[in-house]
Amino acid sequence: MNESVDSFRLPIAADVVALDQLIRTRLDSDVVLIGQVAQYIIGSGGKRLRPALLMLAARACGYSGADHIELAAVVEFIHTATLLHDDVVDESDLRRGRKTANAQFGNAATVLVGDFLYSRSFQMMTSLGNMRVMQVLAEATNTIAEGEVLQLLNISNADVDVEQYLKVIRRKTAKLFEAAGRLGAVLSGADATIEEALAGYGAHLGISFQLVDDALDYSGDPEQTGKNVGTDLGEGKPTLPLIHVMREGNAEERALVRQAIVERRIEDLPAVLAAVHRTGAIEHTRAQAAVAAKTASALLKDLPDSSYRRTLLDLSTFSAERSF
Repeated sequence: MNESVDSFRLPIAADVVALDQLIRTRLDSDVVLIGQVAQYIIGSGGKRLRPALLMLAARACGYSGADHIELAAVVEFIHTATLLHDDVVDESDLRRGRKTANAQFGNAATVLVGDFLYSRSFQMMTSLGNMRVMQVLAEATNTIAEGEVLQLLNISNADVDVEQYLKVIRRKTAKLFEAAGRLGAVLSGADATIEEALAGYGAHLGISFQLVDDALDYSGDPEQTGKNVGTDLGEGKPTLPLIHVMREGNAEERALVRQAIVERRIEDLPAVLAAVHRTGAIEHTRAQAAVAAKTASALLKDLPDSSYRRTLLDLSTFSAERSF
């Protein structure tokens, strides 16, 4: 599948322009460092999938107002705040092909600007005066924080199983996708069935995206992914490709991967990659992503046909087949 991320924005092109303008406005602060760090990460070439999902979902439900732009910016700010905090926790130095904010500005500034983005997002959502919107985003933000703590607890733990791994993904990644889909329905006043369908679509889309990200960590082209191969191994993260080796590999491979996870042995990457490829771990992980994407698509069956619905269907397919 050859779609670029830009193709998914075509049906909402005017909304995307308005979103970009709003983000720049809402990042304004008389504290210069806040603007510098926030603009650095916001302008770093992210896909902006979560705000696009929200805007597409709202339009697919027939929404014709403008509040979805504000909420799309809120979702992007929450996502950006989590990235800033994640990179500090993971001690990462590369994201999307350039230095992380913490590598550029230091940990203290990065954490505090992440806090600013969280608080600014809550200022923005309360300005809409919609209690249901605030409930959805408050729950999502809390769940994401739980997911981040769960992931931290799993670091260097070679005994993490598939269900524990998926529990982190559902909370840390899928929850904001879920909230974006749900909010599109909430804004448009869609009935409960459509709201739950779009929320479920978002959740499974998020799972698919994270699974492919984890596969690409061991198979991607750094020029396309913007991160080095084996980054997760160096951070001691037991993701699905490694869990698969631990289940399907021979005794030597299992011992190798266990030690690499526990000791974060990035120097063992060549041997780990050999085990990952021999056991079909990449193919297995992508197959699970395809299942999640197919589930997401099926949940859109009751939405009326439109360019927005068709784009959401294309987006779920792209999520599982992408190479970046």
